[in-house]
Amino acid sequence: MALASALCLAAAPLLLTGCKSASAGMTIPTASPQAVDSARQQLDLIPPPSKSRYMAIHSLADWENPYLTVQENMATLHLTQADANPSQMGTGGMLRPVAARRQDLTVRVSDLPAALDAVPESSWPYGRVVAIEEAHDTPVSARPAVRRNVEAAIKTLGDMGVVVYEWNEGGGLR
Repeated sequence: MALASALCLAAAPLLLTGCKSASAGMTIPTASPQAVDSARQQLDLIPPPSKSRYMAIHSLADWENPYLTVQENMATLHLTQADANPSQMGTGGMLRPVAARRQDLTVRVSDLPAALDAVPESSWPYGRVVAIEEAHDTPVSARPAVRRNVEAAIKTLGDMGVVVYEWNEGGGLR
């Protein structure tokens, strides 16, 4: 009993101060080179981005390609599945709402290659381009970690051969 309490007292300073010092030098886990290479090979099947199609988009609600919202400890991959009905009749209407084809997937930044590798080719109408944004209403203390995650995601996407457009807070692409 005395040994257990002595160990607890010895470890108490580490528990109280360890978190602050660890977060300052914390490294963001990145994707493995093998995962990036594998995803790059699959994404090479998707054509290069069509700038004339995606530069006309002024709202993420209208964005049809995958896009990322990066947070402190994770990222949300927003996908819009392609419409299975080839007819233009009723597109986006009550019987064929776009919102019914949207999915939000929470992933770690290090798992981004595998997540994008699983996105079907039909969900890339603009070509191999991804919009990325920082999470809204991020506390001031978490902003550096969010920015590190954004930079890690941009590097990973670039390594996979994906064009990245960083969405700014004013509602447009940078």
